Amino acid sequence: MTLPTLPLIPTGLPPLDAASAQHAEKVARYLAQQVEACPAGFMPFEQWMHLALYAPGLGYYAAGNTKFGADLPTGDFTTAPEMTPLFGQTLARQIAQALTACGSVQVLEFGAGSGALASALIPALRQLGMDPVYQILEVSADLRARQQQRLAPFGASVTWLDALPEAFSGCVIANEVLDAMPATLFSWSNDGQVMEIGVRLLEGTTSSAAPAFSYAQRPASVALHSIVAQRMPPLPGYQSEINLQAEAWVRQMGGWLKQGLALLIDYGFPQHEYYHPQRNEGTLMCHFRHHAHSQPLIYAGLQDITAHVDFTAMADAALDGGLEVRGYTSQARFLMNAGLPELLLDADASTRPEIMSAVQKLVSEAEMGELFKVLAIGKGIDEPLIGYTRGDRRDRL
Repeated sequence: MTLPTLPLIPTGLPPLDAASAQHAEKVARYLAQQVEACPAGFMPFEQWMHLALYAPGLGYYAAGNTKFGADLPTGDFTTAPEMTPLFGQTLARQIAQALTACGSVQVLEFGAGSGALASALIPALRQLGMDPVYQILEVSADLRARQQQRLAPFGASVTWLDALPEAFSGCVIANEVLDAMPATLFSWSNDGQVMEIGVRLLEGTTSSAAPAFSYAQRPASVALHSIVAQRMPPLPGYQSEINLQAEAWVRQMGGWLKQGLALLIDYGFPQHEYYHPQRNEGTLMCHFRHHAHSQPLIYAGLQDITAHVDFTAMADAALDGGLEVRGYTSQARFLMNAGLPELLLDADASTRPEIMSAVQKLVSEAEMGELFKVLAIGKGIDEPLIGYTRGDRRDRL
């Protein structure tokens, strides 16, 4: 496979203002130093993605950028909880069922973004007769501060964790968390070998000059080759991702989730669709000022980098960790099952047109309704889940 040498800035991206350009240069110099320190000057893409997103004070989720929301030019993307509180209010019905089943009031949200989901869930759960103990685990200090400000009216009922709990019973929520976990990039060579894709400094540049980066590749480790070969046939020239960190995170959950349910909400596919021959360039995407593109080696620290979720791999990891797979369906079907139509009927008539526009995006097959899936995994809850009464797709995983 021939890799591109110098990534190009996609047509149509907004130009950088002076502060953004200065930050981008600072991040690039830092990344160049890290690349130079890697053996043979080859940084695995997984490491690049981690640093570009999470390097303290520099990475996209650690540098104070406005990330969430529809406002231009500051927002980069909009998540479902940002569109309408009906998303959280509907989700609360499934959460309430799970909490009742395990006799707990604990909710743990990973990567709570702007706090929009929590601000909708807590009042909705209270209306359903529960007073939740709401915990958030947030790796971004900047986002954590924003969440604390937004959720201050809920007082001591919301707390922030610095590490995974040793034991937890209740409901876990991860909305658009798995897609932002650093992924490994690979390709198939013409002779049927798996190649790991990484990043190197472009020839002729150094960390002391204005650094530029390009892709590089090397033969994959025996372990990586084996895992990829188990999931798809050799397809010369095919490039894609595998998210071993996300799988490890799900597998690890089996150790600390003693009883309860975890709802993993993200965009992605079952494995046979993820590695479909026609998806030969993978799913890696970047988001900058509401523009989506596939160039993760530019604008480091200024743009989000994501990869779609292989839900088969996540389900397998859950089983490996001793958890049960309790449901898998599209976001549209989950929301409809969990009571979205009834909540719409109760909505304020004066705001209904605005609400309907948001709901249309949540459930439309052309928007988020089909691309986003909801995977339910857990332990010790035996009753059928309301979000999966119709259209459960576990047989397709």
